[in-house]
Amino acid sequence: MALTKIQFRPGIDKEGTEYSADSGWFDSDRIRFRKGRVETIGGWQKYVSTAIKGVARSLFDWGAADGNKYLGVGTNLKFYIESGGTVADVTPIRATTSAGDVTFAASNGSSTLVVTDTAHGAVEGDFVTYSGAASLGGNVVAAVLNQEYQIGLIVNANSYNITAKDTSGATVTANSSDTGNGGSSTVGAYQINTGTNFYVDSTGWGVGGWGVSAFGESVAITSSNQLRLFSQDAFGDDLLFNPRGSSVFFWDESSGLSTRAVALSSLGGASNTPVEALQVMVSDIDRHVICFGCNPIGSSTLDPLFIRWSDQENAVDWTPTATNSAGGQVLSTGTTIVGAIKTRQEILIFTDVGIQAMRFVGAPFIYSFSPVAENVSMISPKAGVAAADSVFFMDREGFYVYRGSVQRLPCTVLDHVFSNLQFQQRFKIFATTNPDDSEVTWYYPVGGASVDITNYVTFNYQENNWTIGTLDRGAFIHAPTKEFPIAASNSLTSDNYLYIHEFGHTADGEPLNAFVASGGIGLGDGEQFAAVRRVIPDFTFRGTTAAVDLSLEVKGRDFPLGEETLLDTATIVSNTGQFHLRARTREMIIKISSNGTDYGWTLGDLRFDIRTDGRR
Repeated sequence: MALTKIQFRPGIDKEGTEYSADSGWFDSDRIRFRKGRVETIGGWQKYVSTAIKGVARSLFDWGAADGNKYLGVGTNLKFYIESGGTVADVTPIRATTSAGDVTFAASNGSSTLVVTDTAHGAVEGDFVTYSGAASLGGNVVAAVLNQEYQIGLIVNANSYNITAKDTSGATVTANSSDTGNGGSSTVGAYQINTGTNFYVDSTGWGVGGWGVSAFGESVAITSSNQLRLFSQDAFGDDLLFNPRGSSVFFWDESSGLSTRAVALSSLGGASNTPVEALQVMVSDIDRHVICFGCNPIGSSTLDPLFIRWSDQENAVDWTPTATNSAGGQVLSTGTTIVGAIKTRQEILIFTDVGIQAMRFVGAPFIYSFSPVAENVSMISPKAGVAAADSVFFMDREGFYVYRGSVQRLPCTVLDHVFSNLQFQQRFKIFATTNPDDSEVTWYYPVGGASVDITNYVTFNYQENNWTIGTLDRGAFIHAPTKEFPIAASNSLTSDNYLYIHEFGHTADGEPLNAFVASGGIGLGDGEQFAAVRRVIPDFTFRGTTAAVDLSLEVKGRDFPLGEETLLDTATIVSNTGQFHLRARTREMIIKISSNGTDYGWTLGDLRFDIRTDGRR
């Protein structure tokens, strides 16, 4: 009997039932569609071997005029800059004490040191570096004290605990001779307050650490007890960055990686620079520094609808005068700015109730503001991305594109995404683009409130199809100055790493697991059974063909609500011609999976020997 070629529709369709996805694909992981064909995504490996502390939720790639290429990395604990394989901690210093303000107290047999520093301003998880301390008299010698520590329990406003360690990180236990206090020359340099890895909607239980308020009292949300998100942008060769809800900081490229970033307000000539903001950006054409959701001049309180911009080509002058272009504007609708996205000719500002376009018009108004859409916005500050002269974004109920006007994107996996989304942690959602494959991808959390991002959904805007999958990432960027895209892992319990993606065919040396599964394929008229006797596979392979080891599963069921049964499994290698099977079913489901290393695959056209086999 003639072979039957089964041609599948591109894209994953989970909006109906598995049976209604007849001749289509119903589920996937780590695959994409290129020219209508299924293929595995590229692999990844560590970009640098240096671990980063905390979860990175912001990556920014830029190049300087001297040819150096940089990557800004903002985590909930630190801020790093990478260049040439060196990862430097440039986290700004919040405060430096006077000599003798910091003292230590040890207890015999304990590794816990109680540090006293009046009005220290630290929160649990902050980092501080001590210098000038003398030995406590026993095991806690000067070298133990004079290094960076992460603060543990906050005892009160004037003291906190650290765990003594040697310079290799091994715990040090005090003995009976450790009776000193570190002397009168100890200086503490406190880095900016850390943030958390969990988003909270409002004040109340669960906000802040143990002991930060009295029992029954609510705690105000600040940048230190909220999910830590960063915005970053280049100002010439230099970098501006802003922890959401906190200050704007400046890193001077000419000073090198050994120099920490500083508050923008501390630079020479600084005039009325914002002290708190939700996002910082540098406009493309006119080169103003813009802060979205910031404090007005004369106030230190953040106004979530207030927008301010600096004088043109001047990052530090924010005082409007008759001779400069600094200024500001309060948006008239909404309660807060969620985020802003820069495009070629305008900036889209997403509030909690709609979208406005901010356009440079020159003096005397500098910028114009006009509404673009109502009752649609971004689900999180990073849930949108500019790609292919468009802005793609994820709302609370769907996916949209802006091309002069807002249009909803038809989505064949909409219910799958939003029914599994962990909505409480929605501010972790971020979008990224892969222009080489015409893709926009949203990474999102599923499961309980304590989880991080585990899943993604991808839209191919050239071919108009969707795919879904799993991948643990906290941030991901195209990185145009680098050869490959760069992403950051998001472990909540261990150090994290930066990875290059679309590189090779392994998951950092481990098998790259991938699969695609079809919907139910009705055989015959759906009433008769069919016998499947033979399959002719059709694949192309990339990488090491000797390593190819695919699994092709044929499953079946007699009715749409019937039990799915594995009928047969074939192992496909690079030279497999055909395989025979004995399968009898009304409805057939195909699953192709791989879990090997060093190879990728693209599916061509599968052909089946299918024969009518009666009604029972």
